[in-house]
Amino acid sequence: MLAALITAQLLDFALLLSVPPPTPRIYPIAEVAQQLRGETRDEATYRVTETASPPGDEDDPRSMRQRAQLAQRLGVGQADVRLDFDRPPLFLNPIRRPHWKDDMREPVLFGHFSAALRLPDGGWRVVRPAYHGIEPWHWRMLLWLLGLLVAVAPFAWWVARRVAQPIGLFAAAADRLGRDPRADPMAVEGPAEVAIAAEAFNGMQARIRRYVDDRVTMAAAMAHDLRTPLMRLSLRVEKAEPELRRPMEADIHEMREMIGTALAFVRDIDRPPRRQKLSLRALVESVGDEMVDLGADVTVEPGADVVIEADVAGLKALLANLIGNAVAYAGQARVRIANPDGHALIEVADDGPGLPGDMLERVFEPFFRAEPSRNRETGGSGLGLASARAVARAHGGEIKLINRAEGGLLARVLLPL
Repeated sequence: MLAALITAQLLDFALLLSVPPPTPRIYPIAEVAQQLRGETRDEATYRVTETASPPGDEDDPRSMRQRAQLAQRLGVGQADVRLDFDRPPLFLNPIRRPHWKDDMREPVLFGHFSAALRLPDGGWRVVRPAYHGIEPWHWRMLLWLLGLLVAVAPFAWWVARRVAQPIGLFAAAADRLGRDPRADPMAVEGPAEVAIAAEAFNGMQARIRRYVDDRVTMAAAMAHDLRTPLMRLSLRVEKAEPELRRPMEADIHEMREMIGTALAFVRDIDRPPRRQKLSLRALVESVGDEMVDLGADVTVEPGADVVIEADVAGLKALLANLIGNAVAYAGQARVRIANPDGHALIEVADDGPGLPGDMLERVFEPFFRAEPSRNRETGGSGLGLASARAVARAHGGEIKLINRAEGGLLARVLLPL
């Protein structure tokens, strides 16, 4: 950035040295007097108009000397002459070369002025320099500036890309971290400040990964350790009376299923996916056919096939969970497959009651159940959607729930190809 600034300043300095300064136009007072008297008309140099009031201030001290000289040339009193400058005159004294005599000095005017002479009828004749539009030196300056822009633009573009590239890398790394805490860390490279920031980001990612791993490990350990006392309970229940044994055995069976679900959830998170190219439509139709065979109302909309690289077991579990939820809560499910913007899109829609807006994200939390009862027949274990989101994010994708305007819920899964 500093190099670009220095280069631009050097080019500006070269511009000042190379382009000659504009020469101010010189207007001899004698010519101005002739224009005011109407003796000559030089429309290329002067613009003559007549007005009812004079321009400028009669007592303007900036033009007193030139005004007196103009009145002398016109042979009238100073009260009948006005001289107004847009800016102060460049020279307050007549131009004189060293070898000139005093009677050879010719008073002149510079820049933009308005000279006026009172006419016999009380009006005023005003003489101003003719406006010539863009001067040649304006074009030279414009060409120089355009050349400077062409010369500096590639370097400025390269510097901007160089500065913005680390920001883009941080954005991509943050997106990967949000999808999967086990994503690859950032490359520590570039300027010292960028490298320090990358190291800090990688440290943060490692701490988040350890936090998630600790929670998962704790859940797995608790689920595993519960198996032993559960086994002792099942042995004791065998000696109980039949009317007491049957409900206790049902509770123990439910607890075993919950423990198995928790361990499966941990395995889904820890197990690295085994990716392979597969037909997404064929996989969706196979899951739908399995549920139809069990009596569920599942429809897969026709359309083009989408080939993706994915873990078959994980993606099949994701689809079974989403379609199963739609069937359980709405009695039917409609599945659509699309390929927007280089991604694979899976949508599972139903006509059920939907979800409150504050629960659309909370249902992805482990062990959270939107159904308030603790009955597994209606509320599940609370790990299905959490496991489905873990699978989607392990593939670099995302899953979200949307309440449909016409009623029902829409589960949308977006996966990279």
